[in-house]
Amino acid sequence: MARIGKKPSVRLRKARIRHFLLTTGLNRLSRGWLYRRHHAEGVEIVEQEIIAAGWPKAFDGLRIGHISDIHVGDLMSADRAIEIVEQLAAAEPDMVCNTGDLVDLYWPGVEPVAEAIAAIKAPLGNFFVLGNHDELDSGEDVDRIVSAAGTTVLHDDVALITRGEDRLRVGGIGWSRTPAQCRQRIDTTIGDERVDLLLSHNPKAFDHAAAKNIPLTLSGHTHGGQIARRNKPDANLAVAYRRSAGLYEHGDCRLYVTVGAGSLFPIRWNVPAEIAILTVRCGD
Repeated sequence: MARIGKKPSVRLRKARIRHFLLTTGLNRLSRGWLYRRHHAEGVEIVEQEIIAAGWPKAFDGLRIGHISDIHVGDLMSADRAIEIVEQLAAAEPDMVCNTGDLVDLYWPGVEPVAEAIAAIKAPLGNFFVLGNHDELDSGEDVDRIVSAAGTTVLHDDVALITRGEDRLRVGGIGWSRTPAQCRQRIDTTIGDERVDLLLSHNPKAFDHAAAKNIPLTLSGHTHGGQIARRNKPDANLAVAYRRSAGLYEHGDCRLYVTVGAGSLFPIRWNVPAEIAILTVRCGD
């Protein structure tokens, strides 16, 4: 629901039109059947082992809970989102990485979800980067809410995780639409510093992340197209993205693109919503 007294941005107005055409409009045409069917679908826990040659040996076997694109709104109530977060917490990851789009259109009401995410007892940290939908209404408010809950927001920042004398460097960049914008943010954030793990909502950051020898990049954004051919996750509606679902390699560097826990429109076909549990291994 739009908030009184605030003029929406051009991006938010366009998103509202998209939301009407693909979400609320379709649901009305189906007399509510699409919403009922969508809300009845579950979220899968996907286990994936990733071997990356440059991964720090001291953190071999690290289990990352990767969640993205929850899209709290008409298709994802706060209560349902909290249930999904509880699924992630039950997997007991060492680290939680949220690659954005916590909200769909508007941020008010997302506070309990942010608190549930921050409450996950991940011993090596809980990290978040903003997605494009987080910025539609107010990226500053989403940043504030997530930070106040206790999650580390990486907005062109690098966090240092220590284990004895060993270090793991986690970088995160803000929303960037094009490869050039991703490249600029990565260069600004990292410079000549070594980074082991990069969080970017947009998977288009991966080419430059690989050029910077970042062993692992985590992204979301694409939703895996939400409609794909059976057993061919790359054959999907996310036609603007070369890497849209699952694990990819570029030399010694790896990218995992989660298809997301929420949805943009109330249809998923051969692309079930997911939480990814990634076990990262140091390869030769």
